[in-house]
Amino acid sequence: MTTQTTPTITPAPRRGRVARRDAQTSRGRTGGRRLPSKLSVLLVCALWIVPTLGVVITSFRGVDDANSSGWWTLFAHPGGFTHLTTGNYSRAMEQADLGTAFLNSMAITLPAVFLPLLIAAFAAYAFTFMTFKGRDTLFIVIVSLLVVPNYVAFVPIIKLYSSADLNGTFPAAWLAHIGFGMSLAVYLLRNFMATLPRDVIESAKIDGASHFQTFFRLILPMSSPALASFAIFQFLWVWNDLLVALVFVGPGDKQPLTIAITNLLGQQGTGWEMVTAGGLFSMLVPIGIFLLLQRYFVRGLTSGAVKG
Repeated sequence: MTTQTTPTITPAPRRGRVARRDAQTSRGRTGGRRLPSKLSVLLVCALWIVPTLGVVITSFRGVDDANSSGWWTLFAHPGGFTHLTTGNYSRAMEQADLGTAFLNSMAITLPAVFLPLLIAAFAAYAFTFMTFKGRDTLFIVIVSLLVVPNYVAFVPIIKLYSSADLNGTFPAAWLAHIGFGMSLAVYLLRNFMATLPRDVIESAKIDGASHFQTFFRLILPMSSPALASFAIFQFLWVWNDLLVALVFVGPGDKQPLTIAITNLLGQQGTGWEMVTAGGLFSMLVPIGIFLLLQRYFVRGLTSGAVKG
């Protein structure tokens, strides 16, 4: 008589629980690796935010309070918040004539941003889509000018301006900023245009489009991220510039905000509470420009960095 043996059935492993356990373990390891990165980001943010907070608080403190104690003492003695005032802003506006200086800064900055942007866009198009003798060598020479300090060119430029009677005028600042910013503009825009699809350019050539039509109707609209990125850089640089403004414009009726705010500081170090108020006033426009164009900023910087 044959005895039948019933096979033993082993229960299948609980795949759902194992998968969840593995996922939790993976997230735990990833979270552990990200902790130093998060702490580093928090540290960098604190290094930027704390001084800015000090400037903001100081701009609302009176002269006696600002000279007798630091801004951080308000948190130890919260009653000091009742002494905050907006008088520094009104005095800074009156003494430095910040309204006129604001208009002068706009008159210097807008052409100094638009003109190099347009010229560099033409040059970047030529370096990317046109073939001519010495193209690569000329591009390397232009980019290599990025390592040359700007101030080494001040003396010969001043001599040229003196012969053309340009010293102390807005065009003097425009030409200086255009020359100093051209290398970076050509470099950024050329790298971005190199990533654009060449099929579109070839199709435009087949349709009989000229270089000007291709540039204005195709390349410029597609290059808006790179154009916005350089516009942010150039605007911040020109708006916050003090050295070029002092050398080529100087104090007077054409002085920009940077010179006007510097003049608020007395010879004995007094008046720096008004300097903080003027500094915050001058920060409003750059912050607005960055918030307006920030969605193009990262795209313009990263395009062309990696291919594939």
